[in-house]
Amino acid sequence: MTDPVTLRTSDVVLDPYDYDFHEDPYPYYKRLRDEAPLYHNEQLGFWALSRHQDVREGFRNSTSLSNRDGVSLDPVSRGPHASKTMSFLAMDDPAHLRLRTLVSKGFTPRRIRELEPRVTELAIKHLDAMLEKAGGETVDYVADFAGKLPMDVISELMGVPEPDRDQIRAMADGVMHREDGVTDVPQSAIEASLNLIIYYQQMVAERRKKPTEDLTSALLEAEIDGDRLTDDEVLGFMFLMVIAGNETTTKLLANAAFWGYKNPDQLAGVYQDLSKVPLWVEETLRYDTSSQILARTVAGELTLYDTTVPEGDVLLLLPGSAHRDERVFDEPDRYLIGRDIGSNLLSFGSGAHFCLGAHLARMEARVALAELFKRIRGYEVDEANSVRVHSSNVRGFAHLPMTLEVA
Repeated sequence: MTDPVTLRTSDVVLDPYDYDFHEDPYPYYKRLRDEAPLYHNEQLGFWALSRHQDVREGFRNSTSLSNRDGVSLDPVSRGPHASKTMSFLAMDDPAHLRLRTLVSKGFTPRRIRELEPRVTELAIKHLDAMLEKAGGETVDYVADFAGKLPMDVISELMGVPEPDRDQIRAMADGVMHREDGVTDVPQSAIEASLNLIIYYQQMVAERRKKPTEDLTSALLEAEIDGDRLTDDEVLGFMFLMVIAGNETTTKLLANAAFWGYKNPDQLAGVYQDLSKVPLWVEETLRYDTSSQILARTVAGELTLYDTTVPEGDVLLLLPGSAHRDERVFDEPDRYLIGRDIGSNLLSFGSGAHFCLGAHLARMEARVALAELFKRIRGYEVDEANSVRVHSSNVRGFAHLPMTLEVA
C-alpha cells in the first residue's frame, strides 16, 4: 500500500452512530475510499479501512489485528469480557480455535441440512399469517415475517419451547436497538442481554440434567480428547447466535425485499424462475450487507498508507464499503442479480474468523424468499413509512410496510 492519502487531505466524517449515516452510508464510503482509505476519527477513537483489498486483508490479518476485545465499536461491549456474549468471535488463537472446533462438533453442516424442512414449515406458518392480514391491507414485512423467522429458527435449533419464542425474540430485539446520538449500549439493551442470558442459563441447567436432541445438548456433549465446553462457553455461543445469526438474517430478508422492489427489472426473472433466489440473496449481501462494520484491536506493529496505527487502537473494517469498491466490482452501485461476485463477498468475513453460520443464513434466506414468491405475484413497499434500524454496525429495517398481491 503506497497511496499516502489519509484524513489529512479530507474533511469526510464517518460517525457510525449518526442517523443520517444509517439512512445511506454509501456516499460516505465512496469519499473514504477515494480521499481517506485509512481514516482516523479522533473524537470517537477509531481508525477505519474502506477499500476492498484492505478490508479483506484486515479480516485475514489475525496477527496485527486482534479480536480479543470483540468486534463492536460500542465501549460497553469492548474489552476482555466481550467473549461472554460474542463467544469465539471475541478471541484470538489458540483460544479461538479450541472453542470454534468444539462448537463445530455440535453446529454441523449436517444439522443445518436436516433443519431445512423445519425452516420451510416455519416460513410457511409465518407467511400464511402475514398473507391472511394482507387482503388489501398493509403488512409490516419485518414484524410479520422477516423479524420472526430467523429467531424462531435459532430457537428451534437450540430447543427453546414454542410458547417462549415471542418473549425471546423481543429480548433479542432489545439487545440491538440504539437511540439517536447514543454512542454506547443503552441501559435497556443491557437489561435485555441479562434477561436473555438468565433464560439460557436455565435452559443449559435443564439440558445438563436431561439431554435432548437439540443444539444446546449437542454443545454440552461436544468433546475432543476429554476437553468439553463449559456452561459459560455454551452460553456465549448461544448469545452469539442471537446477535450474529438472528439480526443479520432478519436484515438480509428485508434488504432483499426492499432492493428487489426498487429494481423490478432485476426481480422479474426471479418470479419466473425461483432457482434464481440464491443469486438474489448473494447480490443483496453484496449491495447492502447486514453487517457493515466490524472492529478489531491493533496488536503490535501496523503500518498502512505510510501511517503507523498505534498498538491498542480500534480499527474498523467496512465490508459495506468494500462491496461498493469500483476497483473490484463493475458498476458497484447497480443492483444486479446474477452478477459474478465469486470470492469477493465479505459479508461473512474472511480467514480464520469466517462466519460459522454462513450456510445457515443462506439457507434461511433462500427458503424464506422462495416460499414468499410461491405465494405472491407482486408487492409494493411503503417507502415513506419504512423505518431503518439504528445500530453502529448492522444495517437494515426496523419496519418495512408493504402491500402484497397474493397469487
